[in-house]
Amino acid sequence: MIQEPNELTQTLERRLDSFDPDERREALDALINEAEAGRVHLPEPGQDVNMHCHTFFSFNTYGYSPTKFAWLARKNGLAAAGTVDFDVLDALEEFHEARRKLGLKGCSGLETRVYVPEFADKVMTSPGEPGITYHMGVGFPTARLEGPLAEFQRALKDTAQRRNQDLMARVNAYLSPVELDYEKDVLTLTPKGNATERHMCTAYARKARAVFGDGSSLAAFWGEKLGADPGKLELPEGRTLLDTIRKKTMKQGGVGYVRPDTGSFPGMAETNRFIAACGAIPTLTWLDGTSDGERQIEALLKVAMKTGVAVVNIVPDRNYTPGARDEKLKNLYEIVDICRRLDLSIIVGTEMNSPGQRFVDDFSTDELGPLLPIFLEGAYIFYAHTVLQQQCGLGYVSRWAAKHFPKRGPRNAFYHRVGRALRVEDEDKLATLNSTMSPQEVLKAAGV
Repeated sequence: MIQEPNELTQTLERRLDSFDPDERREALDALINEAEAGRVHLPEPGQDVNMHCHTFFSFNTYGYSPTKFAWLARKNGLAAAGTVDFDVLDALEEFHEARRKLGLKGCSGLETRVYVPEFADKVMTSPGEPGITYHMGVGFPTARLEGPLAEFQRALKDTAQRRNQDLMARVNAYLSPVELDYEKDVLTLTPKGNATERHMCTAYARKARAVFGDGSSLAAFWGEKLGADPGKLELPEGRTLLDTIRKKTMKQGGVGYVRPDTGSFPGMAETNRFIAACGAIPTLTWLDGTSDGERQIEALLKVAMKTGVAVVNIVPDRNYTPGARDEKLKNLYEIVDICRRLDLSIIVGTEMNSPGQRFVDDFSTDELGPLLPIFLEGAYIFYAHTVLQQQCGLGYVSRWAAKHFPKRGPRNAFYHRVGRALRVEDEDKLATLNSTMSPQEVLKAAGV
């Protein structure tokens, strides 16, 4: 249950979203003081999880910083929480600092888009883009990368920004006189210059309002350019308008869309090598099972697993309607069953990078309730992996893990036990462990 904050808490919580990291840190410390004084209630962790939340370092529709998300996750009794941002690890260090202060279990990851040559003619999770799928790495232990790893990660961001600017030039020509300046109108919406298509949609909505005002001229402009009923667009900056701008100008069929070639995105295999070399777990994303590629999900998983994938990401909230036993719900249960059969862990979350998305899934529903134990198990696995990799290099993809648990089933069971039992305040105790330790010794150190 989301708590309603008092006036002081509201002020401090707003400061958690400042672009100034010192202000965010000071606001969190003040909120923790309020909690210790009994003026803010922090409940005992329950069973709900959100392990996939974008922060304002890529795009969060509510403007949440990593610290804000950690605070709200702890305040609302989540068992564990995780951040994921497009093409950057900028949230990682801040999120872990905040979650440890709060006693919150969690992990951080990275999301990007990759090319899958074996599925070059199939649409997967990126609508209208055959061969391209969203892809993730879960449980990065640090954002301080060096050498080729730093270069690869930097290239992800740089390539995405170049794509954005090329896209913007084409959309500017169509929406003139509503034209964006990338640095002034788009990058100012981000704390560290990692803009996304969603930032550009927001910038176009705001620029149009600046050009045409709030009246009939604005409605006429968007109605003509988007071929839509302006009365249904939620002007001047509602969800429907932003989604329609993106769909009609940036996605397949839109004036700014250019079909990517094989060099537009890194390959899945090389991306998985980068993720594993960073000490994180390569992760395939799943949308809803309705695309051509996802209708062949076991073949796609086979390709992905050959290059290191051990986790599947699911966004449950988009895959069911309460009370409706429809195709998407059927597909959701099918992908969960496949993952269980293949011993692939599952990471879930609501993303929060589009207006209207929940803070956390409603696991009390008949549709999601039966799946919660599976999702909670995954959350504990990713938390245990993260801490063991950070503290002593014994994470899920380490040589130590491969030696002691060559099969994923026993490996999952081990990291689940660690993640469930380990207390946040005891994380530093794992720093004394090393690769000569047995699994039993690690379990004992984790309090199992």
